[in-house]
Amino acid sequence: MDPTPTPRTFASARVAGRFTPGILGARLTGAGLFDSAVLLERDGECRVGLGAVVRVTVDREEIHCWSDGGGVRSRPRPPQALDGVREALADSPVRDWSAYGWVGFDHSGVPAGRGNPPSGDPSVHIVVPHTEVIIHSEQLVVRSADHTTLTRVVDFLGSPLPCRLYTPRPVDVDRDRGAYEEMVRRGIGEIRAGRAHKVVLSRSVPVDFVPDLVGTYVQGRAANPLAHSFLVDLGGRQAVGFSPERLLKVTAGGRVSTEPLAGTRAHGLGQDRDEQLRATLLADPKEIYEHAISVRAARDELTGVCAPHSVAVHDFLSVRERGTVQHLGSSVVGRLDPDRTAWQALDAVLPAVTATGIEKADARSRIAELEDGPRGLYGGAVLVADHTGVVDAVLVLRTVFHEHGRTWIRGGAGIVADSVPAREYEETCEKLRSVAAHVVPLESP
Repeated sequence: MDPTPTPRTFASARVAGRFTPGILGARLTGAGLFDSAVLLERDGECRVGLGAVVRVTVDREEIHCWSDGGGVRSRPRPPQALDGVREALADSPVRDWSAYGWVGFDHSGVPAGRGNPPSGDPSVHIVVPHTEVIIHSEQLVVRSADHTTLTRVVDFLGSPLPCRLYTPRPVDVDRDRGAYEEMVRRGIGEIRAGRAHKVVLSRSVPVDFVPDLVGTYVQGRAANPLAHSFLVDLGGRQAVGFSPERLLKVTAGGRVSTEPLAGTRAHGLGQDRDEQLRATLLADPKEIYEHAISVRAARDELTGVCAPHSVAVHDFLSVRERGTVQHLGSSVVGRLDPDRTAWQALDAVLPAVTATGIEKADARSRIAELEDGPRGLYGGAVLVADHTGVVDAVLVLRTVFHEHGRTWIRGGAGIVADSVPAREYEETCEKLRSVAAHVVPLESP
């Protein structure tokens, strides 16, 4: 094993001004300064991690940690793989690290079935970036591993943004209805046979052009202002998403929260129609049942990693508007057990109950049997974290994916015993439209 590399120190700069965080962050990712980027925008803050001085990946057998100047270290994958990632980051040469990256849907193990990904594909990819930028409306902070890059990035951020108009090419999502409705009917049969209580079944819609990541981000965030937006170009995966759901947030003080959404109606059809659909959503027994059992499962997951009697549910069955849809939402909060870590809490909630079903193991088995291939990043997480114990992860939904020359979007619906296949298909269309209308094609050079 290579010797421990010399600790790294980062140069930093703080710049005051007037900024549009998401637009500026997206332009930075497309500037070509680095070969990888992860952007996460939420709550008025945009964070961008560029390049890597430490890289941690997880496959089925091992955790691998590469550091600039320190080589690669590998060790067997522990049962709680994400806590192993935390340990690898803590052992890295960067002491005050921040981390950015993604966790795939299947990171915690996959049931046997046609949904299995190739065994050599990483299910987790996390980096300590070479350069980190945190942008607010009135100031930004840049941290970089070298002064030359710091100056270059500060100069870029301080220069006038070119005025560019992006023209989306809308994607038709109303296709393959019969195949999806048949999958839902089979799922209902499995549920009525007692093999699960709820199964989230998804379908993929191909996009016949290469997306412009920056243009798609700029267009999509404007149409989804309440989303947790992200742009990923890391580890061979490119994705732009506008997630309705924060999967997990853990503060440095140990407050833990998750915000499950389940139960859906269309939105954006005019005030009268939106209010009518809101009323039907709040009165629909199927939607209320689906949401209630999802919240119960989320509560149970946090109970396993939080201090006794600290977990509570807030804003139960509140309606949350997210672009082209409105959801039933609740907040589940607790206080992290002193003997647990934030990464263990993330392991406990992944994959999200709202992207799998109940019970999770049963639902994942049904997904592997019924869906036509591995989900990859869909239903996983994009996250930022740091050495103080902070973890902020959003669920990968409402996303444009591009990998290995192929582009697609994906959407799903929660299936329970009383589901109606035609309605579940329409729900996938409602969700897919929140991103399908805003995909921008990459212009030829």
